[in-house]
Amino acid sequence: MEFTLRDDYIELCNLLKLAGIADSGGQGKAMVAEGLVTVDGKPESRKTAKIRAGQVVECMGQSITVIATDA
Repeated sequence: MEFTLRDDYIELCNLLKLAGIADSGGQGKAMVAEGLVTVDGKPESRKTAKIRAGQVVECMGQSITVIATDA
């Protein structure tokens, strides 16, 4: 799936919530803490890692490609 970024970045736990992979920001943080999330193919352990356009986040078999808005 694609996620359109409205700002310079989004925190990882919030991205998981807004993309519908996590039911809440807290669940997103738990997924990161459990080691279920990779960013650009590498494990990510920072719950509030800044995710920017062009990065790919994977979790629970789902892939999110972050794209910049055309604003």
